[in-house]
Amino acid sequence: MSTLARWCYRHRLVVVLLWLGMLIGLGATSNSLGSAYANAFSLPGTDSVKAQDLLKSSFPARAGDSDTVVWHVKSGSVRDSAVRQRMTGTLKKISGLPEVGTVTSPYGKQGAAQISKDGRTAYAQVNFTKNSQELNTADIQRVIDTAKTAATAAIQVELGGNAIGNTERTSTSTSELVGVLAAAVVLFLAFGSLFAMLLPILTAIAGVGTSILAMGLLSHTMSIADLAPTLGALIGLGVGIDYALFIVTRHRRGLESGLDVEQSIVKAVDTSGRAVLFAGATVCIALLGMLVLRISFLNGVAIAASLTVVCTVLAALTLLPAMLAVLKLRVLGRKHRRVVIAADGKPVPAPAKPGLWTRWAGTVQRRPKILAAVALVVMAVLALPTLSLRLGSSDQGNNPASSTTRKAYDLLAGGFGAGFNGPLQLVAQTPSSSDKTALKGLVTTIRATKGVASVTALPMQPGSGIGLVQVTPTTSPQSQQSSDLITQLRDNVIPKAEQGTTLKVYVGGQTATFDDFASVISSKLPLFIAVIVGLGFLLLVLAFRSLVVPATAAVMNLLAAAAAFGVITAFFVWGWGSDALGMGKAGPVEAFLPVMMLAILFGLSMDYQVFLVSRMHEEWVHTRDNARAVKVGQIETSRVITAAALIMVSVFLAFAFGGQRVIGEFGIGLGAAVLLDAFVLRTVLVPAAMHLFGNANWWLPAWLDKRLPHLSIDPPEDPPAPVPLPEPRSGRQHAPAHRS
Repeated sequence: MSTLARWCYRHRLVVVLLWLGMLIGLGATSNSLGSAYANAFSLPGTDSVKAQDLLKSSFPARAGDSDTVVWHVKSGSVRDSAVRQRMTGTLKKISGLPEVGTVTSPYGKQGAAQISKDGRTAYAQVNFTKNSQELNTADIQRVIDTAKTAATAAIQVELGGNAIGNTERTSTSTSELVGVLAAAVVLFLAFGSLFAMLLPILTAIAGVGTSILAMGLLSHTMSIADLAPTLGALIGLGVGIDYALFIVTRHRRGLESGLDVEQSIVKAVDTSGRAVLFAGATVCIALLGMLVLRISFLNGVAIAASLTVVCTVLAALTLLPAMLAVLKLRVLGRKHRRVVIAADGKPVPAPAKPGLWTRWAGTVQRRPKILAAVALVVMAVLALPTLSLRLGSSDQGNNPASSTTRKAYDLLAGGFGAGFNGPLQLVAQTPSSSDKTALKGLVTTIRATKGVASVTALPMQPGSGIGLVQVTPTTSPQSQQSSDLITQLRDNVIPKAEQGTTLKVYVGGQTATFDDFASVISSKLPLFIAVIVGLGFLLLVLAFRSLVVPATAAVMNLLAAAAAFGVITAFFVWGWGSDALGMGKAGPVEAFLPVMMLAILFGLSMDYQVFLVSRMHEEWVHTRDNARAVKVGQIETSRVITAAALIMVSVFLAFAFGGQRVIGEFGIGLGAAVLLDAFVLRTVLVPAAMHLFGNANWWLPAWLDKRLPHLSIDPPEDPPAPVPLPEPRSGRQHAPAHRS
């Protein structure tokens, strides 16, 4: 690491120009080729996939996404000749557009049930030839534009469905700007220097910008979800600024300890830079742990997010040292610069009184049992709502009130019932005439099933052995009752109809697909947790030659995750604030959220654990005094960890209120987790537990120590001079390393 830092220092302009050239080159290539993001939900073996495959082979015109054009009149009826003539002409134009398979009009033979009882609302069903994630945005937009031409002062026209919803993705540029500005404020307060404030931000922006441009190009070679760039920016800005903050803080301490600029940069990269590299590796390992689930939607997101972390680490280890070399002493505030220059290479004297974190570390050392108990109670209370966590997919009733999908949803719910926004498609294989009879009996049974609003059996084509039945629930797609209905049909109603026949019926449709997705994720979640916890444990064993420290980290990470999911459950599932803050009504959280959040949280939590314990370990190696090692480590890292946490929370919350519910779930969950992790776990529970465990923190069986490879975060350097710890009563001076 020291060789890399020294090279970047001596070739500072070359490094800066290389980064600029890379950004310009990637930008030009990306502008030329564009991106090809796609939300590929591949769930082999599930009922919904089998139904989809049968539809593709037997009803290709209905195998794609099914969306709706909804119109409503304030007075009169949608059957009035003027309204009918205008909408019929519009629907005819839509049916001739690219990628449109069929359009079922309410004015045809099959559309009689598509007009509300009061006659003021009607809808047409538009079946695309492809799934929503496979459709070109331009083709979807043509349908929207054509439908909107029918709107008049008397006729309100709106569109709903997943394909239509894909065109309503809001830009996160405002959220990114707010997050960066909030981070700038925290950095300025922490450093007192404009240049020191700008360095972490510029480093993070360079890393995130590079990764997002590369991500767009990568989307041409593999399936990457369209939310990947937003998640990448959210993660990258948070960790990128934090990583740079740790290195800049160590560099400023080096300058104040009497080192020249080059020596200080080399030492900062060789110490904090090692921790950054290790922390970044743990984040990537946690993210790539999603690959064990073998779900295509998550694979692309895992690789894209890992790419972002790699780029931010690379920027922190190369671009940042080069910029520090350019700025020299200007990384310090004016007052500190004058003091350092006056000291002429000698260590800057420290204040006589112990600082806040010195006093707090002493309090934790004196009362570890009480503080540990209080911290555990706080985390347990916040984690309790997790027991009510419900996975699924929020429907378009949670979209912004101004969006056409939300307006279409409300019109359909008002005219036909909430279930019309998420019909189920039953696809049946009927090889014999008796099977067709059994299917008719099933339709009759389903009509009488609780939770079913209506059932429509489409006429079978001559010679076809595939039947299609549309079932409309009485409840919204995101409700628990709709999920229960799917289970009831699959487990009870359909098996009874299939008995004694060769009839085979599969439940499909978008609502069933998301229900299957949630089930698959839930079933694989224990494996995923075991993988990332196990890998994290092994890495920390290798780094710190200990069993207790990794075990403590694993428990703390699980506590942080449980508390974060508790906050998400209360906010979104119970609706304690989601509607008031414009993120929709109470409902399920996205099925993929737990896996992705756990990966991110375990990585970020490991960051703080590494920065905290690496300093403790460094002191332990040189003094073999556990109490001193824990106290010194807490004093020297608490300030920077809490500042880094505030920056990350600011970024996450800025994204949370950007108008997208799914990003809001990530932002609020990650923000709560980081806040609790930094201010409850790393500054209270972890040091308190390590005081209680004593020397056992650093125990590793001799036989295991011999067999494990060595992976050291601490640089190979001579033992540092002992850090004098102030006595609370005597007021003796503390080391300059406690300040920045």
